[in-house]
Amino acid sequence: MKFLLLIFSLIVAACEKPSQPPEPLPTINPITINYLALGDSYTVGTAIGQENAYPYLLKEKLEKTDSVSTVNVDVIAQNGWTTSNLRQGIFSQKPATNYDLVTLLIGVNNQYQAKSKTEYRKEFRELLEQAIQLGSGNRDNVFVLSVPDWGVTPAADRSRKEEIAMDIDLFNTINKEITDSLGVTYFDITPISRTAGHKLDLVAKDGLHFSDKMHELWLEIIYTDIKKQMLKP
Repeated sequence: MKFLLLIFSLIVAACEKPSQPPEPLPTINPITINYLALGDSYTVGTAIGQENAYPYLLKEKLEKTDSVSTVNVDVIAQNGWTTSNLRQGIFSQKPATNYDLVTLLIGVNNQYQAKSKTEYRKEFRELLEQAIQLGSGNRDNVFVLSVPDWGVTPAADRSRKEEIAMDIDLFNTINKEITDSLGVTYFDITPISRTAGHKLDLVAKDGLHFSDKMHELWLEIIYTDIKKQMLKP
């Protein structure tokens, strides 16, 4: 009987497939993202430092993911720039046309300096079309941020708060209409900017620009969609 059991065990063992080593996990090759930020004081970080402005906060957060090794940021922006100034800045710097990511936030100084909305419409469209070209010709690589409302800051004349807000809304109506017509993603950061009217920690020390905490709130709005596009297969 013991002999038969031994034979049976040998037969079963012979029929069993040899164990296979586990399949290796897929290798993650972190990517490098080339990012161009176009804009004005908000983009360059006036009063808070460039490292605390939304482009660099975006860089830092993307680099914390396993899928991204490096985000190289180029900024074409200066304090006080209007759409005309930004167009000239791009012309002067002649950036490459193979960026993986381009953001555009421009218009607050057009409003502040009482520039023509007709001029803004024309120049914003030209800028956005150029941004698409700079983003490797892919509109999915481009993201527009609405114009924040500086009228809620202490530097603004309180008696003009509503007037400024209405004017900012008109500029944003223009840039959103153009953004939608060109099939580009639009982020409305204006409502969150208006919360600075009763939260002083959202205003920079100069009383005019927004603080790093406000830029962090903008990052929360823009991050998920941008990450999804950047990591798209």
